[in-house]
Amino acid sequence: MAEVYTVKVEEGRVAIDGKPSLGPVYRCIYAKDGLLELPPDLDSPWDFFRDTVKRNPSNPMLGQRQKTDSKVVGPYVWLTYQEVYDAAIQMGSAMRSLGLSPGDCCGIYGSNCPEWIIAMEACNSCAITYVPLYDTLGPSAVEFIINHAEVSIAFVQEKKISAILSCLDRCSSNLRTIVSFGYVSTTQKKEAEAHGASCFSWEEFLQLGSTDWDLPSKKKSDICTIMYTSGTTGEPKGVIIKNEAFMAEVLSIDHMLLLTDRVAGEDDVYFSFLPLAHVYDQIMETYCIHKGSSIGFWQGDVRFLIEDVQTLKPTIFCGVPRVFDRICSGINSKVSSGGALQSTLFHYAYNYKLRYLEKGLPQHKAAPLFDRLVFDKTKQALGGRVRILLSGAAPLPRHVEEFLRITSGSTLSQGYGLTESCAGCFTAIGDVFSMMGTVGIPMTTIEARLESVPEMEYDALSSEARGEICLRGITLFSGYHKRQDLTEEVMVDGWFHTGDIGEWQPNGAMKIIDRKKNIFKLSQGEYIAVESIENKYLQCPLITSIWVYGNSFESFLVAVVVPERKALEDWALEHNLTNDFEHLCDNLKARKYIMDELNSIGLKHQLRGFELLKAVHLEPIPFDIERDLITPTFKLKRPQMLKYYKDHIDQLYKEAKV
Repeated sequence: MAEVYTVKVEEGRVAIDGKPSLGPVYRCIYAKDGLLELPPDLDSPWDFFRDTVKRNPSNPMLGQRQKTDSKVVGPYVWLTYQEVYDAAIQMGSAMRSLGLSPGDCCGIYGSNCPEWIIAMEACNSCAITYVPLYDTLGPSAVEFIINHAEVSIAFVQEKKISAILSCLDRCSSNLRTIVSFGYVSTTQKKEAEAHGASCFSWEEFLQLGSTDWDLPSKKKSDICTIMYTSGTTGEPKGVIIKNEAFMAEVLSIDHMLLLTDRVAGEDDVYFSFLPLAHVYDQIMETYCIHKGSSIGFWQGDVRFLIEDVQTLKPTIFCGVPRVFDRICSGINSKVSSGGALQSTLFHYAYNYKLRYLEKGLPQHKAAPLFDRLVFDKTKQALGGRVRILLSGAAPLPRHVEEFLRITSGSTLSQGYGLTESCAGCFTAIGDVFSMMGTVGIPMTTIEARLESVPEMEYDALSSEARGEICLRGITLFSGYHKRQDLTEEVMVDGWFHTGDIGEWQPNGAMKIIDRKKNIFKLSQGEYIAVESIENKYLQCPLITSIWVYGNSFESFLVAVVVPERKALEDWALEHNLTNDFEHLCDNLKARKYIMDELNSIGLKHQLRGFELLKAVHLEPIPFDIERDLITPTFKLKRPQMLKYYKDHIDQLYKEAKV
């Protein structure tokens, strides 16, 4: 009998008084006797940092590649834990000298770099709440967040200062001080002063502070950060995360790794490229700081991402599916360009290792000989030293997960979390192969249950329990800033309703199968769970993205599809079409070919007739943030998609009715 990794701690409940039925409450087996609690001597994430500095003052902490005058990028240059600590203390003192008090809000705006972490730790040192200003949300959202959170000081990347200055006249009643991550021009200083604000270079601001001052006391109940989520509709929501939740999440990661893998240590190196404005990377970097590991930053340019990884040679790599997909494609093309013999050996080794992983052997014991002979080469794609791979933010395609588990020389865990759950609330166990395709089990701070969704025919009490994932535990947020109404919508009887539909697996792992909100009716009254349908179509190798659309005035679905360029160009060659990619996307035969392939995948996955596509528009340009079509975590912004593609959608309905 297969091992089960969760325990039931409370029975379910049938539907009563119009309230849907509730499934049983589960914890992971590692918390069966009680959820993880914070030690009494920890009050703030600052304690993690301070304690590590005492233990390892000279350990390298933050590393960045330096650009020379000739634009050549050099090796990583490191700041030690002591150097970062001194800078953070001095920055904290400078903020206090301007009159900031515990509980005030400080913005941090820019891509990942040492200054981001120093600013964050400076806020932690004096109990100031830091508010990440999204690097990808554009000036109007930045302006909204500054005013909504009443941000009075902001640390800003040099190239973002002009964006802050451009909205200063609309937020000058709050924002009084701007500190550059680097330099600041005289013109910029004058522009800030014209709006009653001061603008400092990093060094100038540092000089206002001292390293010798008494830090204020901190409490577990202090607000650590207000993190604005880029909601797929409406204004951003400010998620309040208190010190207790933030620290408990960090300790829970340590707890899970201790029991299932190996905790991070002073020799570990983390590659920082996922946005620090999101909770996922902030938690991971705080975990590394807690354990005394080193953090190396990327250059901020996706074209050089792999080069940065190979220079840094990290041991811990957190990614998102899009990045992992690119890494797999890179390895595959190297294998196929290596000749028939190499390709045959690779596939033999791959299938051999897969067989033993499926039998339950851990990653390092499944095929040690092939790990040395074959997979030692493939693991160089990530620098050759990675031992922990983590994936989050979106579902990882099964074939990508399997490929990485076999070829990377590392364990791989897919996790699931939200800003409201302070990053991961479920995680797969890296060496348990049967958790493939799932997001694993609840973390040791969290209890989970499913709530039935009758209108979508999801029953939390059936033998195949499905329903909305609900969470309870100390790593949850403390509400939406100034939006009690929105908080009450999602927090009911102490349970946070995630809006995601999950299905418990026999081994206790959770599988995300749908999204509650993305549901609409067609004109004949049939409900459409659009995200579930899109996930099935996404298994078609001819496409990279799809947005399926329907409404209650129409009886069928249409879609906008981003084709896989090489696949479409190969098809064109076979059919003697010489058009370039853009023109191919307009070609009627190409559109029919892609639509037929999508519908055959749909039929294979038992989609019903009204869930199949009647017309598709091929879009040559991938959905992007610049056109406001997706969120920074690559979720489709459906109202914005409709606005942008309205003419195409109208045309598709016309065509399909002819």
